[in-house]
Amino acid sequence: MCGIVGIYSHEPVASELYESLIHLQHRGQDAAGILTCDQRFYTKHGLGLVREIFTPDNVSPLKGTIGIGHVRYPTAGGYSETDVQPLWIGSPRGIALAHNGNLSNYQELADEIRLKQHRHLNSSLDSEALLLMLADNLASNASSHEENSDCFFELLTKAVSHIFARIEGAYSIVSVVIGKGLVAFRDPHGIRPLVWGTRENPDGTIDTIFASETTPFYALGFEPQGDILPGEVAFVDLNGRLHRRVLKREQFRPCVFEYVYFARPDATLNNVSVYRARLRMGQNLAVQWKNKHPDLIPDIVIPAPFTANTAALSFASELGVRYSEGLYKNPFIGRTFIMPNQKARSRNIRYKLTPQQTEIKNKVVMIIDDSIVRGTTSREIVKMVRESGAKAIYFASTSPALKNPCFSGIDIPSRKELIAANQTEDEIASYLGVDALLYQSPEDLVEAVTRRGEHQIKKTCMACMDGDYFCNKLTAEKMQQLETERESSRLPTPLKEDMIE
Repeated sequence: MCGIVGIYSHEPVASELYESLIHLQHRGQDAAGILTCDQRFYTKHGLGLVREIFTPDNVSPLKGTIGIGHVRYPTAGGYSETDVQPLWIGSPRGIALAHNGNLSNYQELADEIRLKQHRHLNSSLDSEALLLMLADNLASNASSHEENSDCFFELLTKAVSHIFARIEGAYSIVSVVIGKGLVAFRDPHGIRPLVWGTRENPDGTIDTIFASETTPFYALGFEPQGDILPGEVAFVDLNGRLHRRVLKREQFRPCVFEYVYFARPDATLNNVSVYRARLRMGQNLAVQWKNKHPDLIPDIVIPAPFTANTAALSFASELGVRYSEGLYKNPFIGRTFIMPNQKARSRNIRYKLTPQQTEIKNKVVMIIDDSIVRGTTSREIVKMVRESGAKAIYFASTSPALKNPCFSGIDIPSRKELIAANQTEDEIASYLGVDALLYQSPEDLVEAVTRRGEHQIKKTCMACMDGDYFCNKLTAEKMQQLETERESSRLPTPLKEDMIE
């Protein structure tokens, strides 16, 4: 999972790309990069948080009124500065690209690049295959004369159509072509989000933004204009004119986990409010709880902060019990998944979360979390609440049980790492140390996301829950191969706790 942004402006754009990445920081906290251009590229990138990488001294030299940015949480590739986006290539055109998603046929594409085309790959990123394919197709389809904007857009549609035909997986893209403009496109299933907005300047000119979420729009003065559609390519030329075209239509399958966890609650994706979707998740979960456990009524409902806060609020309201932020989260402690072993991760969770004993002691406590992945973080939270004097502890997840790996941008590489793939619900409850456990039903989750909004969502992607992968080329043999590749690629890096819990 990553966050991407691209801006066409009538003023220098570097500082606004920086601000955008701050608003997208929740989508990736391992690395970040900014690339701007005029007649050349200007880049700055590094490992760590946005505020750790960028300073006024290294942002001010990034010239140009067009640029793209990226925050990274790696689900493919390694963890080094060579694997930080945006990526760029100088020939045959000056093209840069930032990518959110995962390509399930990357290995075949990489083998073709290395073994048949006899070219070198400079990173371990699947995004590099996308960049090379885009550059090759823009070069091979170009006419001998210099294209105007309309001609270039036709050339671009041919290049992106080839990508849609060849590449399998999830990908939302922002790209810059020197001397041409800003490009954005989204895979034909629309798995990963990509939204756009505009801003009118005092002189009547229009600036345009593309991003993973609407979260940066308000601060920068952009008005949301909707989503880049599945299978659509958009192009803003140097005069600020927007060209759009849908090139390929497949079944729309947006990732349901964007609503459960990934997106910030103030975002709107696919014309659905993330905040409202989470309120409905909590409401549906509470109704399900009352039906299954009518005699188990908690004294308080507390969220595992912060992504479960919204759902816990509506859960408590539906049950008619008190909502309490019984766990305080220190925002200045690093994420638990970078810890080198389980003992260190457990200790780090306690550094990050502090139970409010006055809210917990001698009470029956309901903990709401967005999901249970490995179960290690959930178990530690339960232990902390138990140590604070809770009489009984119930636990409910706004997500159904996660039983399958994701090949579309979530760091769930294998079934071996998923507690629900290997244990029954009773066994999970025992492992967590809770008196009762409830998972959201898949039907109630989908209903919560799709109840409101002109979203055109007929079926979400929830393969990590139900095993229904949108790509029919993902055979059992292929999935096993991908699981093995992704597990082996993790070995040189510190063991990572999942970012979802």
